[in-house]
Amino acid sequence: MIRGTTTIIAHLGDPIAPVKSPMIYNPYFESVGIDAAVVPMGVRAADYPEVLKGIFSLTNIRGALITMPHKVTTVGLLDDYSVAVRIARSCNAVRRRADGTLYGDLFDGAGFVRGLQRNGFEPGGARCLVVGTGGVGSAIAAALAAADVAELALADRNATALAALADRLRAQYARLTVTTGSNDPSGRDLVVNATPLGMNPDDALPFDVTRLHPRTFVGEVVMKEEITPLLRAARERGCRTQVGTEMLFEQIPLYLEFFGFGTVSSDELRAVAMLA
Repeated sequence: MIRGTTTIIAHLGDPIAPVKSPMIYNPYFESVGIDAAVVPMGVRAADYPEVLKGIFSLTNIRGALITMPHKVTTVGLLDDYSVAVRIARSCNAVRRRADGTLYGDLFDGAGFVRGLQRNGFEPGGARCLVVGTGGVGSAIAAALAAADVAELALADRNATALAALADRLRAQYARLTVTTGSNDPSGRDLVVNATPLGMNPDDALPFDVTRLHPRTFVGEVVMKEEITPLLRAARERGCRTQVGTEMLFEQIPLYLEFFGFGTVSSDELRAVAMLA
């Protein structure tokens, strides 16, 4: 129930219909008696800078969740931001500080890493491959680097953006080995699909699954279906896997802390979520 006293978290994106956050946050808020609500708001790219500024002039706004295509644009509209935002050049959470300035953070990658740990994979010292270095892939790369992986291979069709991300990672994490260009999963402890491949039934796989070793852990970011063609193929080869919604559930506790709503476990969120 939204009332005049309700604290609002805006969820900004375009298209906005696919977002799943209201079906997780809002049942949780209701279950614990928090007078707050996540409200999806569709915003076209051309209107976004003005809308973001306007949103934070509201007196009952706590913050904003940012989704595509606004994550990159948001960085240039902030007064300050986290190391993850600095590396990934992408932002998915904004809050207004007491002095009125806007601070941004990025939780996709941290949520993904929490999911790995929940599923028994510790990234410290691992040899990793991230295929796709857009907003989500860059966030995952930044979080893996922060988790002290030993090697990080990055692959993307956009060679310029790929090289820039690698340079930022090397500058922040001098001891990290970063390579670019190849999407060969052989010899990797962890392989991540951070591309949209898997959204459509006729999509190609993001890499050659026949080169996966059974010990390799395979992570997915696509959420359209739980077991994507990639995860199905990886499981057939004996690999442990992580579904796309793990990243979503594991980052929400971080968002809630960021917005000042205290600590909650992902299990508590799963218990009340209304996802189909």
